Amino acid sequence: MNRFIPALFAALLVTGSAYAQSINIGPGGVGIDSRSPRERAVERDIRREERARERDRYERRRDWRAERRGRDCRTVITREETRRGVIRRETRVCD
Repeated sequence: MNRFIPALFAALLVTGSAYAQSINIGPGGVGIDSRSPRERAVERDIRREERARERDRYERRRDWRAERRGRDCRTVITREETRRGVIRRETRVCD
């Protein structure tokens, strides 16, 4: 039994790695991702677009509520350049 588990694991890695693009070992167990890097990038882009769509929907809703209350709100964007890059801050200002 002491030799069986490592041998099984090694056999899994040897046979699975021929088709696998990514092997993940973590708290949820061992996982093999057989998608190509391009397929993973497409899924990542889709999730990014969904988050942007949700963020835009939230901002439109917030603007609509502010207009209903009779407040004039605007978003002030400040950019600060540091040694590590550009920092972009968005601040909501309502009159």
